[in-house]
Amino acid sequence: MHTTALRLAALGALFISTQALAAELIPIDVHRDANCGCCKAWISHLQDNGFKVTDHVETNMSEVKQRLGVAPRLASCHTALINGKFVEGHVPAEQVLALAKRDDLLGMAVPGMVTGSPGMEMGDTVDPYQVIGVSKDGSQTVIADYPAK
Repeated sequence: MHTTALRLAALGALFISTQALAAELIPIDVHRDANCGCCKAWISHLQDNGFKVTDHVETNMSEVKQRLGVAPRLASCHTALINGKFVEGHVPAEQVLALAKRDDLLGMAVPGMVTGSPGMEMGDTVDPYQVIGVSKDGSQTVIADYPAK
């Protein structure tokens, strides 16, 4: 009887700690094409960095991008939505987190599919790229350079 009580207590503690951990994850919705492998790799990057990803497989990514206000020149293969703001392409998790603190931005993007960006890793090859912020007035500014200069 004593062993059963200990097991139930341990199970209860595990359940509570698991719930607390899940509550700390940052929710983000990712929209992607069903056949894109790098999108799945970027989702893994987010999950490894504390995000709870809701994965939406889409049949028309152009419509999703247009609806969320992603300019064609900023386009990549997947589009995410976090707290009403868009995240286009292979944006590093640290920049996605920084987006929450930027009330002046509607979203951010890493245009194209840059080798070495999260989800586009190819060995030790890392091509330089920029994270572009899009402000409420539509203007664009460089938020970060990778690799860091």
